[in-house]
Amino acid sequence: MSDTTTMITLKVTGMTCGGCVKTVKSTLESMDGVAEATVDLDSGTAEVKVNGAAVDPNEMILAINLAGYDARVID
Repeated sequence: MSDTTTMITLKVTGMTCGGCVKTVKSTLESMDGVAEATVDLDSGTAEVKVNGAAVDPNEMILAINLAGYDARVID
């Protein structure tokens, strides 16, 4: 197991309330390799701390899409 963590920032659209934030956060944190997710409704972003390169950002985007929101990686 690697002790290297990486931060990935996603732009998430379609969130309108605290329930949306909770859904996106729990969706991300349920993924293997995700250590922590911080989702902000006002900025429409999710900052995701991943362990090493364990999580493909495209997989995170797909999971968010399946939860009913749109997402993209912010460089």
